Parts: sequence; structure tokens; C-alpha cells
Amino acid sequence: MTMQPKYNELLLDDDVRRWFENLRARSVITATVYFRGLGYYCYLNNTNLKEILANAKSNEKEFKDNFIDFIRRLEKEGKAGSYIARFKKVILSWLKFNGIGLQLTVNISGENETPTIVNERVPNKEELSRILRKATSRAKVSISLMAFSGLRPESLGRYEGIDGLRLGDIKELHISDDITFDRILAMVVVKQKLSKARHQYFTFIGREGATYIKEYLDERKKNGEELTYDSPLLQFDSRGIRKNDFLRTTLVTRDIRQAIELAGLKMRPYVLRAYFSTALDIAESKG
Repeated sequence: MTMQPKYNELLLDDDVRRWFENLRARSVITATVYFRGLGYYCYLNNTNLKEILANAKSNEKEFKDNFIDFIRRLEKEGKAGSYIARFKKVILSWLKFNGIGLQLTVNISGENETPTIVNERVPNKEELSRILRKATSRAKVSISLMAFSGLRPESLGRYEGIDGLRLGDIKELHISDDITFDRILAMVVVKQKLSKARHQYFTFIGREGATYIKEYLDERKKNGEELTYDSPLLQFDSRGIRKNDFLRTTLVTRDIRQAIELAGLKMRPYVLRAYFSTALDIAESKG
């Protein structure tokens, strides 16, 4: 896993390593965000992790007061409440893991607000078509599965690149001399390890998405790749350097972000899932 070098040394401490690995067992992304947040908190307050524990144990009120002062300082600097609240979660996680049940009863202004996406909107059908026209063949597959099937980018390729959607997970996909679909709609199975809710589920991909998948796989076969049902749905560029077995989440979203920018739009890749959700709501309202 890629870490910020200046915080790597923190993992040399066995207690920190155990805390990090315990978080990682549930979510790699959460573990990484918390780890960096804890390191940055130490940097901002000129302290270290052992000192945090010692101060919390020796003088609970003083520790709380200092933390509240830290929160107010960030608020005066204009930091978003949702950003500030992360430090509270990180510190509480570190304390709890080390057997300290301290409560940080501090109110944070705008804690549940996300100002960076407050004006975010869902692309309309024409805008989505524009994005798809600007996308690479690989990105078209990712965009389709998010916008038409509701998948998360982490389901297409995990954060650390060790797993992702495989060709065999598309149940009607048939691999032989030609790439074909036995049926449209095609079922897409998302296994437990790729599910945020930690249970296996299935969704479907329609004709347009299936066409993009076929075109992408035909392209890979033409480039000499031997496809099997165990092959990753999203493969590395043949000209690139392959460091993992599967495309990492950051590369999946990079593909999509580039297509969005080339289409002249400003929105996050995740908004494509909102497109799927909106389409479901419209379909439900029509009965």
C-alpha cells in the first residue's frame, strides 16, 4: 500500500501497526485516511502518538480543552466542518483501540456539510453521452457500470489493486473465438469482498453497456491477450507498467475524470452513481 513517506515511520511502532491493520481488515480506505489523519494531527500539534495517550490518561480535562482549542483554531482558519470532524474520529479511534474511553464532546460547525459538492448535479442524458464519446474504451466500461448498473469504482478495482470485477462475474458473457452475450440484460455479480455492505449482490447491464464491454474485450484480444473468465474486467494499458493484478480504484476514477473533463464538464466520477439512482427513481415513479 502507498503511504505518505513522512508518516511511514509511524508504522514501526507495534501499537500503531496493530491499530492500522485492525482498521484495514474492515476498510483499506478508512485505514489509510485515518493513518494519514493521525500523522497530520501530530504534525499540526507538535506531538506524537504515545504523548497523545499519556496526556489523555493523565489529565482528561486538559486533553479535552486542548483538543477543543485545536478545533476552534481550524474553524477560524476556514476549514470545512466535515474536514475538521475527521480529526475527532481519528483521535477517538486511536484512544479507543488503546483502551481509553474518553469522550470528546465538542460541537463542530458544519460537521455534516460538504461544501465541495453542495452544488453538484447529476449529468443529463446528453451530457452522459458526451462523456462516453470522450472516454477511452476502458473508461466506457467503467462509466457504463457506474451509470447504468450502479457499481462503485471500488467494486471495479479495489483500492490496493488486489481484486476487482472479473469477466466471469458477468454471467451472460461468453468467451470463445468471439465475445458474445447469451442474453441482454446481462447479470453482473458483485462478490462480498468488493461490496461496501459486505454481502454479495447482483445488478444488470443493458445493451449499450454490453456493447462497450464487447468492444473493449475485442480490442484486448486483438492486442494478443488471452481472455479467461478469471481475467480482470478492467486491464492495464498494454503500454503501461503493471504493478498490481487489478486496476486500482484511483486509476479507475482517473479514466472517468479525464473523460468528464474532455467533455467540458466539472463533476466527480461518483456522480455517475447518482445518475443510476435518479434513473431508478424515474422508472419507479412511472410504475
